[in-house]
This record gives sequence, C-alpha cells and structure tokens, in this order.
Amino acid sequence: MSALREALAGYLDLRHSLGFTLEREARLLDQFITHLEERGTSTLTVTDALAWATSPPGASAGWLRFRMQAVRGFAAYLRTLDPATEVPPASLLPGGPRRAVPYLYSPADITSLLAQADRLKTPLRRATITTLIGLMAVTGMRGGEVVALDDEDFDTSRGLLLVRHAKLGRHRLLPLHHTTTAALLAYRQLRDQHFLRPVSQALLVSEAGTRLLYYNVGQTFAKLARRAGLTARSGNCRPRPHDLRHSFAVATLLDWCRDGGDIATRMPLLSAYLGHTAPAHTYWYLHAAPELLAEAAHRLSPGPGGPR
Repeated sequence: MSALREALAGYLDLRHSLGFTLEREARLLDQFITHLEERGTSTLTVTDALAWATSPPGASAGWLRFRMQAVRGFAAYLRTLDPATEVPPASLLPGGPRRAVPYLYSPADITSLLAQADRLKTPLRRATITTLIGLMAVTGMRGGEVVALDDEDFDTSRGLLLVRHAKLGRHRLLPLHHTTTAALLAYRQLRDQHFLRPVSQALLVSEAGTRLLYYNVGQTFAKLARRAGLTARSGNCRPRPHDLRHSFAVATLLDWCRDGGDIATRMPLLSAYLGHTAPAHTYWYLHAAPELLAEAAHRLSPGPGGPR
C-alpha cells in the first residue's frame, strides 16, 4: 500500500470515529489518489487538486466544489504527516456560500481579550465586557442570546441560565460550572451597587443601566482584538465575538477526541447545548474548517505532541 493510501485509511478512520459516514467522499478520494498514482505523484499540490476536481466534463459548479471540498479535508489531514502537502484554499473555486471561516481562539487568545477588557475605563464597563466574553467562551452562547438575557433568567440556586431568545423561538436551559455561577453573582453585585433601582430587566447592562446593543458589543470587541494582537488570518477569517461560540464547540469536540468517547452518541448533547435543531448542524464545525480535523489528528497521534 502506498503512503498516500495508508494516509487515506487513517483519515477515513478518524472521520468515522467522529461520526461521519463519508461514502461519497471515500469513493472520490480513492479516485483522486489513483489520479496521483497514475502520474507518479507522491505529494499533494494545489495544482493536482484543481486539475482533478475540475476534470469531469460538463459537471455543475456545485459538484466541482464538492469534489474540491473532499480533497481539501484530506489535504489538511495529510499535511500533519507530510509538511510539503499543499491545502487548497477554500475560495479556490468560485461560487457557493460565502460563510465566514471560524476564527478559533486559543486559551491564550481569550486570556488576552479578557486582559484588554479589564483595561476599559470604568469598573462597570470592565466587568460587563469581561463577563460577556467569558460567558460566551464557556457556554458557546450566541452574542444576541447573551445580551437578551434578563436578570430572572439566571437561576442562582441551581446554577442555570434560561435562554429564551434563541433562534426559531426555542428555549433551552444551560447548566453552568460553579465558577461561572460565581462570576455572574459577582457581576450582579457590582451592577446593583451602581443601580439601586434597575433601569432595565437585562442581566448585563450598559453604563446607563440599559440593555446592551450587540452592534456596540461588536465594535468594542474589534478594538479589544486589535489591542490583543489578534489579526485576520485571511479575508474571510477575522476575529469576531461569534467565533467564541465556534471555539467552544471545537474545544468540546477535541476534548472528546482525547478522551476516546463515542462522539456520534455525544453529538446530540452538544447540539442541544448550543441550541441547534439537529446534530447535523453541529457537524458543520468540522465540515466548514477541515483544518480542525488535522488538529484532531495531531492531538490523537502517538509520540511527541500526541495524546495528552
């Protein structure tokens, strides 16, 4: 078996362990490797990928993009084994949805954001933005859901948040870690010292005591990201508040990779926590950014830098 076919077997095993079936992708990648072997090529390049993906005459643009997506996922995995591998950019073929690529924050990135938030001018503003960023990072809530939280949505005795203003009008309960509950209680105490009589029902408030506007939160976040040295990774991958949600989801999936559990059976739990209508929507995190699969492969591989 060639090195490419061994790598393909490892890639498919990894994807299957994450709950994917990959019947079409497996057939396509087998054909792609045959294409490379016929040309005596052992290193995947963008030129090879583009030539093969666009080879079917008269194929629709959607089918060509699907072929390229299959190669791109495998290439991201293969690059962890062979650094000479070239990963085709997501924008290589025209058309298709232009959804932003998740900007995945490391723990150090989030620490830097919180440090910059702690340098804002007033104690209440510092506490509000720090609490908002921290809450999004540890729960994966959407920014709009966080600013829509009312004070009564925080169940202090049971450590729960009721998310009532989610997509499609769905409600969900989020159990909180005890440290998150303590942080919210500390924020509420500081807020109430500033406003003896509530100006609004909101849990997180502006300096005027009113509910936060998510547009203003986005502007503040952009300033904090710049000050923290977080720069765009591409034209379609810039630091945004919403990417805290993506980072939470991906970190959860990687934790599951490391502990060896059955991801397919756990996925509905993550979907429910994130407020997705179906687990298929949660799988988007691995479909949209194949580099995540490479990271999973790196963390699961034996030897230095392997499982930990």
